[in-house]
Amino acid sequence: MLNIGIIGAGRIGKVHTQSIANYVRTAKVVAIADPFLPDETIQWAKNLGIAKITKDHADIINDPAIDLVLICSSSDTHSQISLEAIAAGKHVFCEKPIDLDVDRINAVLAALAAKPALKYTVGFNRRFDHNFRALRKAVENGKIGKVELVKVTSRDPAPPSAEYAARSGGIFMDMTIHDFDMVRYLSGEEVESVFVQPAVLVDPAIGEAGDFDSAVITMKLRSGALAVIDNSRRCAYGYDQRAEVFGSLGAAVSGNDAASNAQVWSGAGVTGEKPLYFFLERYMQAFATEVEEFIEAVVNDTPVPVDAYAGLAAVLIAIAATKSAKTGLPVVVG
Repeated sequence: MLNIGIIGAGRIGKVHTQSIANYVRTAKVVAIADPFLPDETIQWAKNLGIAKITKDHADIINDPAIDLVLICSSSDTHSQISLEAIAAGKHVFCEKPIDLDVDRINAVLAALAAKPALKYTVGFNRRFDHNFRALRKAVENGKIGKVELVKVTSRDPAPPSAEYAARSGGIFMDMTIHDFDMVRYLSGEEVESVFVQPAVLVDPAIGEAGDFDSAVITMKLRSGALAVIDNSRRCAYGYDQRAEVFGSLGAAVSGNDAASNAQVWSGAGVTGEKPLYFFLERYMQAFATEVEEFIEAVVNDTPVPVDAYAGLAAVLIAIAATKSAKTGLPVVVG
């Protein structure tokens, strides 16, 4: 049984804590740290039986009883806490992104290279969703032949605040980074170049904050295959998460998850459930699976399912996309 310390008790930290408690049987959360711990969060942690509750993440980093650290704090702290945890000999699960700065990501990669026994993974949870895994399996098994086109649709149910948009790193770092990783995952290829058509169609305040809320992104992969992502920060019917991989022998397509697949047929028309509302509903099992498979890699000393390079690659694409959105020109990744 591995002992886990979670750094960051915000929304994603709570998601991981709860999913580990509910689904993971090979590890337990024994500590949680956050510099801002309101009374209700402290009580929530106590109710889950977490023994150590602290405002200083160093209490987790320096605890010899903790085997594995989950970094769920704000994005601007990820690389520094990663370096501290690696130096302390901890295995690390880091939520995306490792950092917004490539040099700081490379510093983490260098620290890992110096300690090859340590395992490090990045939280791209969508790779662990049953729908997207089925697409990837179809590609790996040659069911669609040579990949020629990847299409990803990702639309959030409601936009974030303008304040959040101003400090999130932008839509491409905050939202589309998952889709960039999905293109790499589904195709099994690297992205060569990116061209972005951005817009502000949902909330003018997001544009005033210097960001976009809608985008269509086209990419060329190294094999010459193409990829297209469409994003919106608002979707009236719920959380729209679909993908398609088209190839020389056919296509693999995945749709949205809903509360049920039942439909009502009547003279008024055919109706069914809307997509699940947001990522907590859609990806809760995926959050548990990604942690469980990381723990298996630690216990069995096998490769992690998503390595640190995947974190770097997605950020490099996001940087290129941001530049393309600002210049109106295609940008080579890297």
